[in-house]
Amino acid sequence: MQTKASNYHPPQASSVAVIGAGPAGLMAAETLALRGLAVDVYDAMPSAGRKFLMAGKGGMNLTHSENSVSFMTRYAERETRLAPMISQFDATALRAWVKDLGIETYVGSSGRVFPVDMKAAPLLRTWLHRLRQQGVRFHMRHRWLGWDEQGQLRFATPDGETCLPARAQVFALGGGSWARLGSDGAWVSLLRQRGLDVADLKPANCGFDLDWTTFFKDKFAGQPLLTVAARVKHSTQPMRKGQFVITSTGVEGSLIYALSAALRQQLYSQGQVVLELDLLPDTPLEKVLTELEHPRGSRSLSSHLKSRLGLDALKMALLHECLDKTAFSQAQRLAQAIKALPVVLKAARPIDEAISSAGGLRFEALDENLMALQHPGLFFAGEMLDWEAPTGGYLLTACFATARRAATGAANWLENDLDNLK
Repeated sequence: MQTKASNYHPPQASSVAVIGAGPAGLMAAETLALRGLAVDVYDAMPSAGRKFLMAGKGGMNLTHSENSVSFMTRYAERETRLAPMISQFDATALRAWVKDLGIETYVGSSGRVFPVDMKAAPLLRTWLHRLRQQGVRFHMRHRWLGWDEQGQLRFATPDGETCLPARAQVFALGGGSWARLGSDGAWVSLLRQRGLDVADLKPANCGFDLDWTTFFKDKFAGQPLLTVAARVKHSTQPMRKGQFVITSTGVEGSLIYALSAALRQQLYSQGQVVLELDLLPDTPLEKVLTELEHPRGSRSLSSHLKSRLGLDALKMALLHECLDKTAFSQAQRLAQAIKALPVVLKAARPIDEAISSAGGLRFEALDENLMALQHPGLFFAGEMLDWEAPTGGYLLTACFATARRAATGAANWLENDLDNLK
């Protein structure tokens, strides 16, 4: 039995249902509307773009200005699959699209691209207004529950469960992080029930846990570790410069997020992983050793290291956390530790705390237009797909690009399907 929610408008025969009102869903809806299709967007939350707004609170990082070759390497093993989509809607195109909304952007010192006012809300507000003018209809508080026996979409609504038809369906339900904002990963079991190949969701761009002493975490939790470099020990990666934050349970922040995929993979395969830190990345080992061997007179070692090498209290405390006492009496060993300090990480933080998630619907289950090979008419986009990227604008760019590809694929499929019915 079908129940209609009070704000439900029956879609036209050629309409497309977009499930998910995050950035990927909204971009899919716009792409479809511009093709002249009737578009209905459904989302479980009371309003659209909640995670998008939260992500923009610290400054809305839209994309990155680096060259396209370097840009694409951020997607690691999924570079080959994503490159054709991102090349059609790259950072330059994204900035032009934002400008068309009446919002200027600028490139920050890190190469990241932001709106001039740094805010997400004005962009989202203007975008939603334009979508409504384009005829896109929004159905909020519609939680997707799967499909009925006829392939109609099942939704839980404030007025009860309803089953709704749609000739084509574009799914953009996000990943598994920030469940309170709508990205809860509940779709994984629904897709698997339909026979689709979904890789387990895992935390990405996340923090990691380790066993700090009570003294260290009480004194330093919340403090940033500045001007360091890091890599996964025994990896072929070069040291990456940056900074991160000490937490009461471990470490988090931009430098950790940049390494999180490699850290997580080794952690899952070996049970632990060693983060190797260079506490003085701008000072060569020979210089560090020379300064350590310089006579310190009556000064304490901490005072000596601070005056000769600029090691602050946090870096000194970190050395004491990770080294035994004998290391501080051996100049060569201490110098090597300052340049390659092993920090043993024990676990990744829970997925719901992560900025994004890895895993999802495998590309091998989809065609080049992101339509399910086994289920014609079902298209997928955004963080639901099995890819990951570091922070810096790469996540949002790929969400937009995959959404445009899926929506274009859906529009083309609908046209061909209708032609075959004539």
